[in-house]
Amino acid sequence: MKAILVSKHGGPEVLEWRDHAISDPGAGEVRIRHEAVGLNFIDVYFRTGLYPAPNGLPLVPGNEGAGIVTAVGEGVTRFKEGDRIAYAGPIGAYAEERVIAAEKIVKVPDGIELDVAAGMMLKGMTAEYLLRRTHVVQPGDTILFHAAAGGVGLIAGQWAKALGATVIGTVGSAEKAELAAANGYDHVINYRTEDFVERVKDITGGKGVDVVYDSVGKDTFPGSLDCLRPRGLWASFGQSSGPIEPINIGILSQKGSLFATRPTLFTYIASREDLEASANALFDVVARGIVKIDINQRYKLAEAAQAHTDLEGRKTTGVTVLKP
Repeated sequence: MKAILVSKHGGPEVLEWRDHAISDPGAGEVRIRHEAVGLNFIDVYFRTGLYPAPNGLPLVPGNEGAGIVTAVGEGVTRFKEGDRIAYAGPIGAYAEERVIAAEKIVKVPDGIELDVAAGMMLKGMTAEYLLRRTHVVQPGDTILFHAAAGGVGLIAGQWAKALGATVIGTVGSAEKAELAAANGYDHVINYRTEDFVERVKDITGGKGVDVVYDSVGKDTFPGSLDCLRPRGLWASFGQSSGPIEPINIGILSQKGSLFATRPTLFTYIASREDLEASANALFDVVARGIVKIDINQRYKLAEAAQAHTDLEGRKTTGVTVLKP
């Protein structure tokens, strides 16, 4: 089969479409044929070496996909050949086929297309844990979500609005502002033309928000802290603009006895119970139309380098899938 391989860290040009061997599934594993693979910023982190590859180089990137089970290994009883499945993690999705632990995949309900599932698992379960577990969003809460027109942002905007929150988002263009406003955001701030801290203060009457969900990192710090009410929570779950420099924890007391966390999806879905609960919550809101998943970009998997170029250039919005 063919896969995208990274033999050295670097820019999008290190993504190579090459022949790659695949084995039969071992005990507790299944082999799957991908229908589609999701594109996420974490793929960039692994490509550049910001995040270390679990098994070193060469590396097959990708943490999200959906497809059909084509073979099952010894001891696998939860899945059979022909099952429609999806997953978020472990790494290795940029391939026509792969072998994966059965404990890491979930069945996709009949009413959800595999292309949609491929592009929503990592992003949708990220929105789930952020909104329902990192900070339990309640009716009356006011939240700020950076990168509101991104894959996680568009899902989170719809979901948070359904939970009864006032939802504020930041974006980098007028077009992205329109997209965010159509996906649950009550207030959208274009950070290229407005000071997002001042706008948040205006919107909240100086009170600040209950929680800031921040996947941007360097460019939004420490501004994110200045948007919080006293004892508010800063949830830093990504760093698309670059890593944040080491900080003196005293800044949290200076800015209002703030809480801070650096969560990851893979901790929140580490157990089978948590994985199924998160996936089922996502499937439920999508099936009921509370959250709509639009695939805004499609690329051939062989063209992953162009997809990465567009992602890093902030040319993509919402969900993007790569097609083998």
